Amino acid sequence: MFINFQALGCRLNEAELETWANQFMQRGHQVTTDVEEADIVVFNSCAVTAQADRKSRQQIGRLQRNNPDARLVVTGCHASLNPDAVKNYLGVDLVVDNQQKEQLVDQTLELVSDRDGCDGLSEPVVGESLNALLMRGRHRGFIKIQDGCRYRCTYCIVTIARGAERSRDEAEILAEINLLHQQGVREIALTGVHVGGYGSDTGSSLYRLLSEILEHTEIPRIRLASVEPWDLPGNFFELFRDSRLMPHMHLPIQSGCDSVLRRMARRCKTVEFARLVDKARNAIPLFNVTTDLITGFPGETEQEWRQTMDFVASTGFGHLHIFPFSARAGTKAARLADQIDGSIKRARSREMHVLAAELKQRELGQHLGNRAEVLWEQQINSHLGQWIGYTPHYHKITSMDSQINASDISEVSIDSISGDGSMLVNEICPPQIMLEDIEQHDARI
Repeated sequence: MFINFQALGCRLNEAELETWANQFMQRGHQVTTDVEEADIVVFNSCAVTAQADRKSRQQIGRLQRNNPDARLVVTGCHASLNPDAVKNYLGVDLVVDNQQKEQLVDQTLELVSDRDGCDGLSEPVVGESLNALLMRGRHRGFIKIQDGCRYRCTYCIVTIARGAERSRDEAEILAEINLLHQQGVREIALTGVHVGGYGSDTGSSLYRLLSEILEHTEIPRIRLASVEPWDLPGNFFELFRDSRLMPHMHLPIQSGCDSVLRRMARRCKTVEFARLVDKARNAIPLFNVTTDLITGFPGETEQEWRQTMDFVASTGFGHLHIFPFSARAGTKAARLADQIDGSIKRARSREMHVLAAELKQRELGQHLGNRAEVLWEQQINSHLGQWIGYTPHYHKITSMDSQINASDISEVSIDSISGDGSMLVNEICPPQIMLEDIEQHDARI
């Protein structure tokens, strides 16, 4: 059978898709990127914001219309928070709760067996061909190291949807990384709901896990997904002396005002966050710190907002993910007094986007004239031979070097910034960069 995989939301959702894809392939089934070709479509949904909830519903409908004959399996946070509703969506054949994701492949094949009279088995795929990641057009492997979170930030629905913290066995993680490396993957990113909480239930830690990965694997590039800033020990950035650890971390601050952070039940003050960023930048030159920020949290005054703007400007983030506050039923923040009007939330979001663009220009400008090892991920314009890749600092870069191949890591010069200010340019690339192609590529990923 042909299986198609779809995800909305976090890198953890992507990591889970890769695991399931490999499990289906081990049982002899094939991965397809064409929804219309698929016998089974698996959708890993999201519910981090009200907009994500809406997009999940829309995507389920879209998948059903594109291939009404396929078996449609829906899992993820949207499905876990709204199981009865999702079961009744047109075309949905199976809903798998987040707590049952390890049984998703078995449940799906059992469904097919019961309804279609097929035992769900075929000839196993073995050897180097067993690489669902590359078959899905991905060149960075997302490694799920844990699930769930023991904290309860007042705005967060994901901890409710994902449940208690559960860390994967270190040996299992190392084996997965080594297998991906053998299959041609050059970069991995460790992901989870609460990455910094890895080992809280097993007596281990993120520091120990990274040390084990550096010692017992040879994969060239290692990244971390979002890590809460309060989880890192004082010696954490010593690990980055090993150049295989990429000099970038996503440390979500959410607000630059301590009184707002208290209402969010965040466990980090702005002065502590600033101290952490200084440690990173003092230890590793040009260390890139990116973050998340919520605008218009309940009760956020104009003075508090100005504090946030000042903090973000002084910290100098390389990139910001900016979200107007989204009240999620079941969270404490949804019940707080002084909910902010939508027009104010949107205005503050626009103001922060302007600042974020200025900070990104400053960040990218620091790299001009340098050289960088780039992992090339995708050719976005075959006519011009235009490639997109990422530097170690997680900056997007484009080139038209005819020697590039997907998954190559090559050293190039950083010569300029693209006209729209979104990425770096290796100027073997001629001036007629097709920004519309880049935008289409971004929409796909």
